[in-house]
Amino acid sequence: MYRHLPEVEVKDKYVQDRNGNRLLNLASNDYLGLSFDHDLQKTFFEKYIPATFSSTSSRLMSGYNPWTVKLESLLANCYNAEAALIFNSGYHANLGIISAIADSRTLILADKLVHASIIDGILLSKAEHIRFRHNDMKHLTSLVEKYKNDYDTLLVICESTYSMDGDNCRLTELVELRKRYSNLVLYIDQAHDVGIRGENGLGLAEEKGVLKDIDFLVCTFGKALAGYGAYLICNNEIKNYLINKARTFIFSTSLPPILMQWNHFIMTLLPEMKSKRRHLFNKSRILRQALKDKGYDVPSSSHIIPIICGSAEKALAKTKLMKENSFYALAVRPPTVPQNTCRVRISLNSEIGYEDLEKLIEIL
Repeated sequence: MYRHLPEVEVKDKYVQDRNGNRLLNLASNDYLGLSFDHDLQKTFFEKYIPATFSSTSSRLMSGYNPWTVKLESLLANCYNAEAALIFNSGYHANLGIISAIADSRTLILADKLVHASIIDGILLSKAEHIRFRHNDMKHLTSLVEKYKNDYDTLLVICESTYSMDGDNCRLTELVELRKRYSNLVLYIDQAHDVGIRGENGLGLAEEKGVLKDIDFLVCTFGKALAGYGAYLICNNEIKNYLINKARTFIFSTSLPPILMQWNHFIMTLLPEMKSKRRHLFNKSRILRQALKDKGYDVPSSSHIIPIICGSAEKALAKTKLMKENSFYALAVRPPTVPQNTCRVRISLNSEIGYEDLEKLIEIL
């Protein structure tokens, strides 16, 4: 169970360990392969005159820069929303937003498998909370019905794509539930499918046609978009409230302007990346089906595909087998996942070749 920092260096779609071995990287969240798209990077530096590398202050002090404002405006337009607010990371966003909006008159109903940043945000708030069974709409609905008159607000929190199982929340049903209860507020974290899902890559909410029905939509730049930071899609009232109340926003040095330029650049190109999304979808479908055919329990419906082994020893043995065959994927153990569900987490990207996929399937 002991963890240590792996000594590997990322080199395009591979990693190189300290012994010089080159392994195909299946542990990255770079789902579209943008971080090693050198033509894309060249175009960026040709199109943008690099802004300063540092900001040295929070946005409420002297950390203002026009690129952050331009990016927030672009995001609001992309999502056809009133407003967007940028945070320094997905962790900062969930921690700051949830602890700011939930109080003693709020009951938080969170899926059992939500990310640690959401759990920490809940614990920092003054709200009561209940974790409902994963993706169990019947359980959630019974809790809403039971407590609807006891609190001013019922805050329901889910992830659109869960980072360890790779499955999706029942988003359409969640939206239908929100419409039935006037005091229900819906909070969705789209960290793992922004860039991947939807006609324009705006995530599962775009794909399902429910962008207007989500009160708090949290997305990240640091995974499929190969940037850094996170953003909230919301209305103006929520944005102004969080600028004054979200401690992770108020007390953090703002992100460097050059990062805002890169994020802006990628967002303008996202609608054109349909072929990358299609390649990723196809490769993910092939691997999921192959694992099912081999008898694996595969909960995933996405590009995140866990190989559930049970014990930590079995997961570590599977990781060792993969490394011996030039694949880099890591064992995930408690407390990241529940006891007896240790796994090797495979993260596919659109640039992995079909021949690599065939070899991976063979050794598994």
